[in-house]
Amino acid sequence: MKNIKHSNKDTIKKLGWSFSRYDVFINCKRKYFYDYYSKFDKEISYDKIQMLKNLTSKTLIVGNTIHIIIKKLLSRYQITRKPLNINKLFQYSFNIIRKNSLNKTFFETYYNSERINLMDIYIKVKHCLYNLINSNRFKWIISNPNIIAQNSRWIIDPDGYGEAIINNYKVFCKVDFLFPLNNKIYIIDWKTGKQHKQKHKRQLIMYSLWAHKYMNTLVEDIVPKIVYLFPCYNEYTILICDEFVHDFMNLIKYETNHMYQYLTDIDNNIPKSKDNFTKTTNTFYCKYCNYRAIC
Repeated sequence: MKNIKHSNKDTIKKLGWSFSRYDVFINCKRKYFYDYYSKFDKEISYDKIQMLKNLTSKTLIVGNTIHIIIKKLLSRYQITRKPLNINKLFQYSFNIIRKNSLNKTFFETYYNSERINLMDIYIKVKHCLYNLINSNRFKWIISNPNIIAQNSRWIIDPDGYGEAIINNYKVFCKVDFLFPLNNKIYIIDWKTGKQHKQKHKRQLIMYSLWAHKYMNTLVEDIVPKIVYLFPCYNEYTILICDEFVHDFMNLIKYETNHMYQYLTDIDNNIPKSKDNFTKTTNTFYCKYCNYRAIC
């Protein structure tokens, strides 16, 4: 496994590139500071920042619940071919929603005094699950004997941080679902929110780069798919080529070094003062930001 490492621990102090990290960085440097360097804030207490950071939302609960259930579903099909009890699946999903919401403060409640109705969340989760289990893609996965025969090689939302080293740069990458078929590697990423194909394409290219390195797979043999589960089922295949991989590796280098510019100590990941992390001028991001109360 050349030029790459995978672990469950943040074994290197240097910051690691990820799709979500750089997305926050490029959209609002101040939010980026609060997300990743709150212990260095000299004005606002760490506990206050962490409380705001840990606010959940209806959208987050939906996404987390769906990913938990899909992981359980796929893990189930690794050991049994028994028919799925849909009613039990839906009841299980509501129990997950209730568990994930327990003792949590919702963004909508904290800022808008909204009373959260878990049934509203459940309706969307149920809708997503219905779209999933009735999709041709899901039926194909669980009924194709060649896919099932290699289910021991499935990678399903693995535990840990997904830390890897690519060309001496630390990256974080966790695929939702990866499986082999006929000398191809399929990667599926489940989405429950709005469709942003260009944005999510970057994420799938990163996953393909990871599979190319980690699984020693030819680029042309990787088939990454974005799957949107709401409001209806839609999937898009991302076309990958060697040029994409080469360009993306250079992009990781560029974006990592861009984030390095806001550090006083790169090796120990120590940031410059908060004043250097400017606030966004795009108020669209502010509307949905957890840190509105302190920004």
